[in-house]
Amino acid sequence: MNDESIARRLERTNELLRRMLAEVAKTPSTHAIFVDAGYVYASAGLLVAGTEDRRAFDLDAEGLIDAFIDTARTIFADSRLLRVYWYDGARRRIHTAEQQTIAELPDVKVRLGNLNANNQQKGVDSLIRSDLESLARHRAISDAALVGGDEDLVSAVEAAQGYGARVHLWGIESAEGRNQAEPLLWEVDSQRVFDLDFCRPYITRRPVTTYENEGEPPPSRDEARFVGAQIAATWLAERGTEQMAELLPGRPYLPAGVDQDLLLEAERVLSRSLRGHALLRRSLREGFWQHLQSRF
Repeated sequence: MNDESIARRLERTNELLRRMLAEVAKTPSTHAIFVDAGYVYASAGLLVAGTEDRRAFDLDAEGLIDAFIDTARTIFADSRLLRVYWYDGARRRIHTAEQQTIAELPDVKVRLGNLNANNQQKGVDSLIRSDLESLARHRAISDAALVGGDEDLVSAVEAAQGYGARVHLWGIESAEGRNQAEPLLWEVDSQRVFDLDFCRPYITRRPVTTYENEGEPPPSRDEARFVGAQIAATWLAERGTEQMAELLPGRPYLPAGVDQDLLLEAERVLSRSLRGHALLRRSLREGFWQHLQSRF
């Protein structure tokens, strides 16, 4: 191969490189927003409504997502939004009505982990890691805004950064201390905290439930026991034997979240409050446990 032939090949190679670089220069940067809904509900609920219990307040998810998108548009001014990923938990990964509404929003993808019998999310962190890593690996995003606080997200951040993406941690103001793990704060490329004024428009505390039958005599202990068994049967059908069996080693005690759910559901069925009726609440739990033990 003579010098002239080598020169022509080099020129062709340089021309291909120039074209490739020109295309890359015309390609806009892309960002995505990854929202750990469990973190948002707990942190924003506690900040605005004074409680982490989702049943005590309503979250305007559409308004909050729009606010996140507007914030990202300001920060990543020369970048386009890929989409918002909304990570939450659900029984058997079946969308609730609220999650279905969120999933129908434009530019939003709902990703579901599971909920165990103690109402704890399972699998959400691994979903976040999978999406972050995959998008970064395929150069689909240059920046990721991560709304969360769990230390388990550190591996997701490291994976995305390993492929060249920048990860920006967004959090909700904490009334006391921190609600984001320090190792996570150490790993990210930048941090931002949304304060009370930002969150307040999207959280509405629900009114205290009033009951129609408060003037009538309270139910008997047998009635409370029957309602407890009835709720156990319903939950067993909805949540599955595996999740309900997880409760058995703790008998006669129920995890706080499950016990609260039982009490609220019983009050709904009976149309009256069971606060101040310790014996009825005990009978309710007895009926619940008796039904579970009869099935396992």
